[in-house]
Amino acid sequence: MSYTGEVVRRAFAQQALPLVSYGIPFSEVCQSHVQELFKASRVFIICSGSLARNTSSLEVLKEALGSKVVGVRLGMKPHTLFSEILEIVGRARAADADLIITLGGGSLIDGAKAVAFVNYISSLWSVSVTDCYKALANDVTTREELLDLPHLLCDRPNAKASKIPIISIPTTLSGGEYSNYAGCTDDVSGVKYQFCTPLKGPSLIILDAALTITTPIHTWLSTGVRAVDHCTEVLCSLQSDALADQAAARGLKRLIPGLLLTKANPSDTNVRFDCQLGVIDAMVPLNRKIFPGASHGIGHMLGPMGVGHGETSCILLPSVCKYNAMHGANVERQKYVTALLWTIPVVKEFLGVRGLVEAKADLGDVLDAVIRELGMPRSLKEVGVGRERFEELAVNSLSDPLLPTNPVPIDTKEQVLEILEMCA
Repeated sequence: MSYTGEVVRRAFAQQALPLVSYGIPFSEVCQSHVQELFKASRVFIICSGSLARNTSSLEVLKEALGSKVVGVRLGMKPHTLFSEILEIVGRARAADADLIITLGGGSLIDGAKAVAFVNYISSLWSVSVTDCYKALANDVTTREELLDLPHLLCDRPNAKASKIPIISIPTTLSGGEYSNYAGCTDDVSGVKYQFCTPLKGPSLIILDAALTITTPIHTWLSTGVRAVDHCTEVLCSLQSDALADQAAARGLKRLIPGLLLTKANPSDTNVRFDCQLGVIDAMVPLNRKIFPGASHGIGHMLGPMGVGHGETSCILLPSVCKYNAMHGANVERQKYVTALLWTIPVVKEFLGVRGLVEAKADLGDVLDAVIRELGMPRSLKEVGVGRERFEELAVNSLSDPLLPTNPVPIDTKEQVLEILEMCA
């Protein structure tokens, strides 16, 4: 069901879910779908702490939903810590929530996916009082049990699928709302795990470009580079297919000019909306199980060292491209992406101003110029990660499942260290 002025469509043509809604303010459309689409009566909200403190967005949403709101969590630390997931599970379970809404960025969205994966809806299960005390869907109450859920390094065939539906109202561009994966960090080890099927992502994503104006511009732009990273690593992959490549190319054509124009005029909601549509394109390949490579894999482990999600891509992506080209892994695919970027007028214009020559600049050079133009960090030193931490980062990175999917498969610490030195 859609409402006057609203557009509702599938995010991915071949899948019924998730649905994407846009065209009317988030609070109005959210209230309507909570009631009509999900028929929910007990809503738990996970909201960005800064959004709640600095804007009226949370209060507007709560007012629209009225008595249906049974709990609110303000903020989560970056990279979605196990301890906070378990804390929210307890609160959502105690409230008997039957729907989760996220209002904010990627850490909240991954958190909601994880909470839904280990939580339950009492009305959907025939359970004893004792069973109700636990997170019934997968019987998870501790860190150790959370680690035993299916992730990309651990299969668990008898795990139960997520049952509590999620509505996401994203304010950043990382794209986690479109995936059935949740990146969550073990507080004890500092390792980030990618929880996976039968975990489910949001059923409905509400895009409101006006809302994103409240997002700090650094966060908006850096998470936009994360989406650029999704597109670029797919287009450089040796495992991609034609449909994934087409979507990733569309995404780059929307995202890079959109980010550059947003930096110039942060209040332009039309450009912001185009960036949001570019994120959908960027996530098509992952939906087709075309996985990215070392920029993502190392980035998963760099993040918990205190680096923003999007900033990891700003630092790593150009160096990973240069590393792969240096080893002759995907030279022709990189040339294709480089040529594609030079066809974008706003990109070609500033590349010339920066002194790049189309016949000489490689993909790493072009991406470096784009990221610098956006004012984002380009080295590990800039984000406070010195060489004394390279060994730890390299060892942790080897546990990430995306390093083997890199065009140059990475399976040694020395390979990771080589990339880290390139962006020191």
